[in-house]
Amino acid sequence: MFITFEGIEGCGKSTQCAKLMEHFIRQGHDVLHTREPGGSKLGRELRRILLHPENSDLAPASELFLYLADRAQHVASIIRPAMEDGRTVICDRFADSTVVYQGYGRGLDPKLLHQLNDVAVQGLWPDLTILLDLSPEIGLRRALTRNLKENKANTEGRFEAESLEFHGRIREGYLTWAALNRSRFLVVDAAQGPDQVFASILRGFEEKGIE
Repeated sequence: MFITFEGIEGCGKSTQCAKLMEHFIRQGHDVLHTREPGGSKLGRELRRILLHPENSDLAPASELFLYLADRAQHVASIIRPAMEDGRTVICDRFADSTVVYQGYGRGLDPKLLHQLNDVAVQGLWPDLTILLDLSPEIGLRRALTRNLKENKANTEGRFEAESLEFHGRIREGYLTWAALNRSRFLVVDAAQGPDQVFASILRGFEEKGIE
C-alpha cells in the first residue's frame, strides 16, 4: 500500500506516521517511511531551499516547480522502487500538499496543479490519504513551539512565518479537496491526543476495509 499523511503545519503528521509504521511492522509489513520535501538526495537540497525563511520571496510558480521536481525524483528513485519490491510506503506529505498549498493557499488553479502532479508522479497516487484536521491557531502554535525546541526556526520556518489567514485557507483547502476525493481520503480530528488520533485512524482503516 501507499499511504500519505496531510494537514496544516503542526497537525501531528510526523507522530502519526511513526505510529503507523510501528503498527505495520508489528503486523509483519516491510515498511518505508519517507517525506516531502526531502525524501531523495535531490529532495534534501530542494527542502533546504523550500523551507528556509530567507527564501520568503519565492514566486508561487517557482515554489510550485521546485516541489514538482522534488516529487518526480522522489517517486522515481524512492517510492516506486519500494512499491515494486512489495513494501508498504508511508509518506509525510505528497501531491495533495501542492494542490492545497499552491492552489488554495497561493491562488494557482487546483485542477492544473492536479494535472502537473500527475506528470510528476506518473500515475502513482496514494491508496489512502489521511488528513489530520486541526484549527490553524492550534497547529501554528504547535509548529512554532516544535521549531524552537528542535532549533529549526531559522532553517525550516518559512511556512510557519505565513499569516494565520494563510493557514486558514490551507485548512479549508484541505477539507474542500478531501470532499472532492472522498474515496481516497480519511479525515481525522487532530485536536485529540496522539493516542486518540491514532485510534481514530485505525477505526477509519476498519471502515475502509484496510488491514
